[in-house]
Amino acid sequence: MAHAVVVGAGIGGLTAAVALRRRGWEVTVFERAPSLEPVGSGLGIAANALRALDTIGIGDDIRRLSAVQGEAGVRRADGRWLMRTTEEATSARHGDSVVLLRRTDLVDAIAARLEPGVIRLDSTVTAVDPYTGRVTVRTGGPSGADTGAGGADTGAGAGSGGAGADTGAGGAAHDGAAGTTEVVADLVVAADGIRSPIRTALFPDHPGPSYAGVTSWRLLVPGGGRPGRTFESWGEGRVFGVMPLAGGTAYCYATDTVPAGGDPGDGESRRAELLRLFGGWHDPIPALLEAAPPELVLRNDVHHLATPLPAMHLGRVALLGDAAHAMTPNMGQGACQAIEDAVVLAHVAGDGDGPAGAARGTGTAGATGVDLAPYTAARLERTSRIIARSASICRTTRIRNPLAVRLRDTMMGLAWRLAGGRMTAAMDEVLGWRPPGSRVRPPVTPRTSPAAAASPAAAGRRGAR
Repeated sequence: MAHAVVVGAGIGGLTAAVALRRRGWEVTVFERAPSLEPVGSGLGIAANALRALDTIGIGDDIRRLSAVQGEAGVRRADGRWLMRTTEEATSARHGDSVVLLRRTDLVDAIAARLEPGVIRLDSTVTAVDPYTGRVTVRTGGPSGADTGAGGADTGAGAGSGGAGADTGAGGAAHDGAAGTTEVVADLVVAADGIRSPIRTALFPDHPGPSYAGVTSWRLLVPGGGRPGRTFESWGEGRVFGVMPLAGGTAYCYATDTVPAGGDPGDGESRRAELLRLFGGWHDPIPALLEAAPPELVLRNDVHHLATPLPAMHLGRVALLGDAAHAMTPNMGQGACQAIEDAVVLAHVAGDGDGPAGAARGTGTAGATGVDLAPYTAARLERTSRIIARSASICRTTRIRNPLAVRLRDTMMGLAWRLAGGRMTAAMDEVLGWRPPGSRVRPPVTPRTSPAAAASPAAAGRRGAR
């Protein structure tokens, strides 16, 4: 049986592990954090990622967590709508709306599909040889999570996984034993986050992540979620969004155009800063901020991989999620693209339980490794386009000049009223994606008002990192 090592137990890494297990691979997930405690608050899973989750059997489980109802769209700081749509119109066009949920709920749902012993906690991968598949793992000792905002694959610990601790679905505690071990794998999945040490080792000339020009806040407000209360409001260099989650909780996020750094470091100070910046914006923003528990307020500078990688693989190593294409959150596609990566990679890897070498090719991996060139061919161009589009929206939100903001808002409103259909169609390439081997069904244009352009802009466009 072919063996895959997954480095990092975030959303992308866990999805890859489940997808590979379903193809008959033996899988070991190495996670450097001592437990699966996801970094972040909420996120949006759009139609394209829901189709990918269908291939590993959890799509419907996630759909049942949806709390999006009624209208959604983009507003000004005074509350006036610039563009809006409905959940029904989005579903009619793309077959699904967006599901907004807590990150921990998604991580738990995916991890539950893995057998005990697959996830090894409190273990850090310290070296990977891309040509032999040899992975060196340190178990026990200090661990930490890269919580730098920018992409989505910073789920459970966001770390570079590890060996040592057998866990059940969702992860039990490690056994505490310290030491170093080596594992040889036919495939290594580097899902070790935006600061990926594996990416740096494979592509040392790549500039790595860069600051996108905004810092972000994320917070959960118990009892603040209301049906139909889904919007994103734009001001002078600032954004504030509100999304309802299951159970009546509101997931809120905000950005401001400021230099990197400057986090006051505690929840109460962060909430006070948000009230200073957004306390004069339209209802219900001030009330939500007043009700937000300080310990649930997070702040991170937003970074992204503005320069695409030359490839998403080298030898037996495939880069996935933030490690491969960290993006700004403006299209809500960070987690979605990590999930896409995972199911495409499993498709390329093929069956792992057939005759020796059946799933392998001679490519750059050598005679006994997976030929990963088709993975790069399927993913690099698509994710690079989405990175660029998301960064373009981010730049638009950073406009501070009052006259330029007025012009931006006027143009957005006019474009939606006069050419909403074309704006909607622009998202078809992203949301209309289908997993390899699935039947291609073109999006259906609803007979109601134009649908989906406001959906990525508000109902899930900015799922948390």
